[in-house]
Amino acid sequence: MEDLAIYLGCLLLVAGAGFSLLAAVGVVRLPDLLTRMHAASKAGAVGGGLILLAVPLVALDASVALRAILGVLFLLLTTPVSAHLLARASLTAPDRGTPMIKINELEREKRISP
Repeated sequence: MEDLAIYLGCLLLVAGAGFSLLAAVGVVRLPDLLTRMHAASKAGAVGGGLILLAVPLVALDASVALRAILGVLFLLLTTPVSAHLLARASLTAPDRGTPMIKINELEREKRISP
């Protein structure tokens, strides 16, 4: 049973490293801030979560498992919030570096509301 847990942990570790590599390539290769942020937040959270889930399977310790699960929960709770704040900051900045945005709903809401 220990061998199965270690093999499964190694599989999760490799999958997490693959997702983290995809996130890094996306951050380097994608054209603007919003698509880079999407790659970093989605693939980075999945990659980090898989790596954190692999740790207790390899360590075979309950305290390590609890800390890893808390780490996954923290990652899943904070990643969307930070991505939202980054996107909102980029849209409200006076010098927007995202020329690909054609429609800005945030500015339209500001003009409509009293």
